[in-house]
Amino acid sequence: MQTTAVISAPVEVEPSAGEDARQRHPVGRDARFIFAIAVAFAAFQLWNAAFSPLASIVLRSMHVAFLMLLAFALYPATRRSPQASVPWHNWLLGAAAFALGFYHWVFQTELIQRSGEPSMADLAVGSVAVVLVFEAARRVMGPALTVLCGLFLAYGLLGEYLPGGLGHRGYGFDQVVNQLYLGTEGIYGTPTMVSATYIFLFILFGSLLEQAGMIKLFNDVALGLVGHHRGGPGKVSVLSSALMGTISGSGVANVVMGGQFTINLMKRFGFRPEFAGAVEATSSMGGQIMPPVMGAVAFIMAETIDVPYAEIAKAAAIPAILYFATVFWMVHLEAGRLGLFGLSREQCPSALAALREHWPLLLPLAALVYVLLTGYTPLFAGMLGLALTAVLILGRPVAMVIGPYGLRMVFWVALGALAAGFFAAGIEIVLALIGLLVLGNLFQRGGRATLHLTLVGLVEGAKGSLAVGIACAIVGVIVAMLTLTGLASSIATTVVGLSQGNLLLGLVFTMLVSLVLGMGIPTIPNYIITSSVAAPALLQMGVPLLVSHMFVFYFGIMADLTPPVALAAFAAAAIAKASPMRIGLLCLRIAIAGFVVPFMAVYDPALMLQSDSWGAVVYVTFKALVAVGLWGAAAVGYLHAALSWPERALAAAAAFLLVVALPVTDEVGFGLGAAVVGYHLLRARRGGAV
Repeated sequence: MQTTAVISAPVEVEPSAGEDARQRHPVGRDARFIFAIAVAFAAFQLWNAAFSPLASIVLRSMHVAFLMLLAFALYPATRRSPQASVPWHNWLLGAAAFALGFYHWVFQTELIQRSGEPSMADLAVGSVAVVLVFEAARRVMGPALTVLCGLFLAYGLLGEYLPGGLGHRGYGFDQVVNQLYLGTEGIYGTPTMVSATYIFLFILFGSLLEQAGMIKLFNDVALGLVGHHRGGPGKVSVLSSALMGTISGSGVANVVMGGQFTINLMKRFGFRPEFAGAVEATSSMGGQIMPPVMGAVAFIMAETIDVPYAEIAKAAAIPAILYFATVFWMVHLEAGRLGLFGLSREQCPSALAALREHWPLLLPLAALVYVLLTGYTPLFAGMLGLALTAVLILGRPVAMVIGPYGLRMVFWVALGALAAGFFAAGIEIVLALIGLLVLGNLFQRGGRATLHLTLVGLVEGAKGSLAVGIACAIVGVIVAMLTLTGLASSIATTVVGLSQGNLLLGLVFTMLVSLVLGMGIPTIPNYIITSSVAAPALLQMGVPLLVSHMFVFYFGIMADLTPPVALAAFAAAAIAKASPMRIGLLCLRIAIAGFVVPFMAVYDPALMLQSDSWGAVVYVTFKALVAVGLWGAAAVGYLHAALSWPERALAAAAAFLLVVALPVTDEVGFGLGAAVVGYHLLRARRGGAV
């Protein structure tokens, strides 16, 4: 009976991940054009995902073409450009970029036949396309990434004139354009391919679940579980962000969506605005490492190192739990230090009641996890999740007409076919059901509103893919120049030489490179660059392939929390009305696990499940929990009562010893940590502290 209520309940429209502060907001005819383009973009991607009718290079080219068409329409050239309308020259640029996307489609055979020997037309079209990609990236991503990619492009063209080991043998203009545009190692490289397949589908999946009311469900569950505990509002932020991370891998978008509720709630209950913003920013960035969806980088990593996505999700599971456990612990300690308690139980909804009422929303996520863990591709999993989410949304008004039992019967038949292993049959049933639901919705007023809501989900998903897709395209310039000139291997050799074979020093160098690069560019290009130039150095020092890439992935995420250019902190600052620099500095303290866990995983890969011994996994996980617990107490200055400075210093020393995977350091670290905690508890009890 409860399922009936859920199916027929109205849908709340939540804030969208597709919104960006830099986007213009056209009205009238321009808004309708953009809406239609975004729907067409989503339909094109879904058509290709379902039937794969196009060659890979054609799909990549059209994907970038749609991205640039939307980018030139939605993002103004300057701050003085119109915000409520799209100037005609922006439409012209977008149309030109879109038209160039057909070049690989129309001349596909000829381009293959003259591979490596581009014609004048190829060079002209390629040059214009690269310039348009740079301009689109400047509008969407800002100047930092564009300038960086421009420097790499200049190196490819002029690097032969540099002195010493920095120079290369020299490459002609035709070779550079061929590498950038005509092949699959430039703007149409692996990152763009991943964006055009896996990433776009999962962004749509998250967008549709938002429209279905998943954010409200997550907030209600988080409030019901932890809202009444000490520091409850802060813990709600951590838990809801962790749950949001299962369907959305965009950290900054999570800040914007969840922060409107959690930051203001934390401020009302006594947390400082800076701390409230830092908790939300840190928690939201953790969504990129939270399985099953994780962030876009995880999909790019899977293709780059040729490892199944499920293996990357498994490797990220324990570190993700440690990350959110640490933020949760920091909130608990800060609340204890300030004497803050939670909401009353009457103010908190029942988590069980929320799950009982809205449990069908969890079915697409459960199906996605099941399919991923059984070895199917992320492309298939994304299609399945989208299809089931569409059934949930579109089925609500139709259920009023055909009856909930008939709808449920078809739905469970489809899921039964999937669970029995008849995946193709299950997908066909679900797609056929979607077609029937669309037709049914057309003939009723509530159904037409639901269809519009579904289209809004597709549009917001297409908008949400802009920053990711454009970043994947422009960063292909860096990958192309690194591949063409061999610069990556030179940098890796330099890093190994500077570290003189010392693994800890090599890890510190790699961390600093990732953090510095991240001060201005998003996680995706940060990972692609560092995985190209720094991860090979770690490999040369004996770090396993997956662990080395996860190491640079983690610090790419930490870069978004690191001042002076901490994107997540700036997003939270606008909501918290506090200094972004102070929020960024607090983020570094709260996200201590993000700095500790990658080092621990390098010294003991069992932390990322790179071990056949479950005993080793349990041991290193326990050690990591103790280490981050001690780090947290030392950073906040509170455990059972206020910590003295000697206690904080000894707690930090014990945590540091536990990071290194040596028996003697483990023994000393555990002993020192136990002594500090025991002494502190005894002192606090004697002093009457609560």
